Amino acid sequence: MNKIFNFLKKDTFAISLIFLMVFSRLIPHPPNFTPIIAVAIMSGYLFRNFYLSFLVLVISMLISDLFLGFYNLIFFVYISLFLINYIFFKIKTLINYKNLLFFSIIGSLIFFLISNFGVWFLSSIYEKDLNGLILCYYLAIPFFTKTLTSTIFFSYLVYFANYSLKKRFA
Repeated sequence: MNKIFNFLKKDTFAISLIFLMVFSRLIPHPPNFTPIIAVAIMSGYLFRNFYLSFLVLVISMLISDLFLGFYNLIFFVYISLFLINYIFFKIKTLINYKNLLFFSIIGSLIFFLISNFGVWFLSSIYEKDLNGLILCYYLAIPFFTKTLTSTIFFSYLVYFANYSLKKRFA
């Protein structure tokens, strides 16, 4: 029990920050302007243990989706977030304030490609051919700008909050 308490105490900031960001999905916000991709990127960066990083992301998504409601694209959304989380956990030593812009773009692109593939695949709106897929991606571009902006904003917010607290309490 003491081992668990010490473990949670050590990662309190990271766990609190991730949950706060995800719960921000529940408050009114512009469409696709959420911290969730930043959560996937930064939980990979903040946690030393991949399973904890993954678990925090899953629990956070499930709790917020309980309030928001489950949706037909959930598989594609979760897969994209898990892939982002895994990639950024593996390259976390490369994450710094200089690279974070590029990594936010990469994370947003991964989410865009996988989630909109899901829209095309599950929707009857688009023809099930290459032209339908291209049209689906084309029509999703306005949503991508908000996704990218929010990912950059929230990733830097978490990065600098974490940096400031580490510096202050070092």
